[in-house]
Amino acid sequence: MTEIRLQERVALQVVGPPMEYRAERIRDAVNGKVVVITGASFGQGEATARLLAAHGATVVIAARTRERLDEIAAEIVAAGGRAHPYVVDMGDTAAVDRFAAALLDDFDRIDILIHNAGKSLRRSVFRSAQRPQDMDAMVGVNFLGPMRLTLALLPRLREQGGAHIVNVATAGLLMPNAPRWGFYIACKDGFDKWIRSVAMESRKYGITVTSLYAGHIKSRMVATGWVAAMPGHTPAQAARTVAYAITHRPRAMRPRGLGLLNVASTVFEAPLEAALALVDRRSGETSASYAAFAAAMAKDEIADGADKTVRV
Repeated sequence: MTEIRLQERVALQVVGPPMEYRAERIRDAVNGKVVVITGASFGQGEATARLLAAHGATVVIAARTRERLDEIAAEIVAAGGRAHPYVVDMGDTAAVDRFAAALLDDFDRIDILIHNAGKSLRRSVFRSAQRPQDMDAMVGVNFLGPMRLTLALLPRLREQGGAHIVNVATAGLLMPNAPRWGFYIACKDGFDKWIRSVAMESRKYGITVTSLYAGHIKSRMVATGWVAAMPGHTPAQAARTVAYAITHRPRAMRPRGLGLLNVASTVFEAPLEAALALVDRRSGETSASYAAFAAAMAKDEIADGADKTVRV
């Protein structure tokens, strides 16, 4: 690992959860273990797979793109690790069911389950009203998909005597309400509340859960406008926050710097919301958000035209 300067390490402790730096501690926690990682084709998921495989884990990498998964798995194997790619769309419940069944057939045990897949969307509620199918996709990837996968695997995890689940949530759940992010935050919050309830029921069977409230991660999902310019973790650094969740197994991990903001958001809720609303009115949509929405609407028009042609 490239050394992180002391100043940068301190800054990252403020904007993100703690990272695991000790290689021997990671190896003790994952060597010989089967680790399932969703959303593993890019960003934090990919970096986590590479990190854990380098320390002896057998990583199961799951995402939608077969070619990318095969490439990552081949590189991990070439480096001396063990990796198994599985194609799954976490927004498709039938696909999630097939994925879970395959895992139960292919592996005698699953030691660590990392819910990393996510779908982010910054969009005004009025534009969202024009594309409710995007909201359906958000619910699937961020809530129903990981919930269904967890439910399918829980009996095996209990039968084998325990496991560890890491839910990569977002620090946005600990901050004031944010315009244009409402649906994304609502979905992530719903699963977070559910998985923390699961933890209360399953701990007596040796199944532990860590809710990782990730700070800003410089990944493709947020690589636009002012968001990309904010201080945060690289995917490789973010992978070490997941490693910390595995080595220490805390109930929750959050950016240290959010404590004061969390208190302030409670005490000064009304003025903070007014300030955020003002920023929203002046900032509007990002160019990337506008382009994505325009492309989606154009695709809908083409699909509608094709459907009308068939019906005629």
